[in-house]
Amino acid sequence: MRTVPQRTFLGYFLGLGTWGFGGPIASVGYMQRDLVERRAWLSRKDFLDGVALGQTMPGPLAAQVVMWLGYLRAGTIGALVTAATFIAPSFLLVLAVAVAYAHYQGLPVVQGLFHGIAPAVMAIIAVAAYKLARLTNHRNRRLWAISAVLAVITALTGAEIALLFIAAGLLMIVLDAPPSWLRRPTRPAVTIAVPGLGPLAGKALAVAIGGSTVLALGWFFLKAGAFIFGSGLAIVPFLREGVVHQHHWLTDGQFLDAVAMGLITPGPVVITATFIGYLVAGWQGALVATVAIFTPIFLGVVVPGRWFIRHRDNRQIQAFVKGATAAAAGAIAGAVVVLSRQTITDWPSVTIAMVALGLLLKWKVKEPILVGLSAAAGLALHWPW
Repeated sequence: MRTVPQRTFLGYFLGLGTWGFGGPIASVGYMQRDLVERRAWLSRKDFLDGVALGQTMPGPLAAQVVMWLGYLRAGTIGALVTAATFIAPSFLLVLAVAVAYAHYQGLPVVQGLFHGIAPAVMAIIAVAAYKLARLTNHRNRRLWAISAVLAVITALTGAEIALLFIAAGLLMIVLDAPPSWLRRPTRPAVTIAVPGLGPLAGKALAVAIGGSTVLALGWFFLKAGAFIFGSGLAIVPFLREGVVHQHHWLTDGQFLDAVAMGLITPGPVVITATFIGYLVAGWQGALVATVAIFTPIFLGVVVPGRWFIRHRDNRQIQAFVKGATAAAAGAIAGAVVVLSRQTITDWPSVTIAMVALGLLLKWKVKEPILVGLSAAAGLALHWPW
């Protein structure tokens, strides 16, 4: 990793957490563009290693890649500090909105903003997905085939299936570096061990804080972080089932507002946990929910990180990384299809999406400016007069 001053390094991730609209997929695209292509702070290989590790561990991809880059720079402490820097802006913004929401019980303006921002976000994600696939697959037909299969499966099922990322990596091992190393148990042992660490940390956190509601809140979001793979595409139905139907903490309308806040604010989409936590148990609930959902994500990077670095030049590891990353690119493309069906539902949203795509591809408009213009269009078209 290229040596840059600590202030500069953390400053980039503070900025990314402040203006990084579009969720995990778009944020990974920003990092690829800025850190690999423009600034050359790290190699393409280091970046793709982080993407592959993130896709085989629980949690949202953007936060995992950020933690991985911090880990490469300064180990466990580096991962923790970099992640906190990246998450802090969206945490404070969502917490402030949650405070206002709790007092006024509803934000009609959020829906107007969402109608404008969501189509633009789809354009941002689509461009990011294309760039990641091109960076990953080059002209390798087998990798493009893996990406295509994962794209179709994700588009049809509406979910990112973690086992398929692992299967794609194993397939490339069989094809490129067969297979005596497969008898060694290192890879599945790492994958299985991480989810078990999250619940233990959650119990300790909940006991330390005390209170039945806060305890249940922390335990629920710890499970969400430990067992949900991929982007917000996978975590939203899990959250809805637990928050609305099992615990009855929120109504459907409140939950949809929480999801909208996660989508239209910069940073990771799972910052929705902050919003939900505040509505359930005030600032203490917001803090507990946020820490709980990111704890297993953090462990999923730092626990296998040293092993991953030590063995990543191994031919079988390289083959696995290629397969898992190609699968990730395909799943992202499929996610664009699924999310577009949900957000681009009328001619105004189609128009916003197409204009946003043109501004990105032809005029290279910066994403924050694009999001601001889209938000203004959404308010103009859907203002609750």
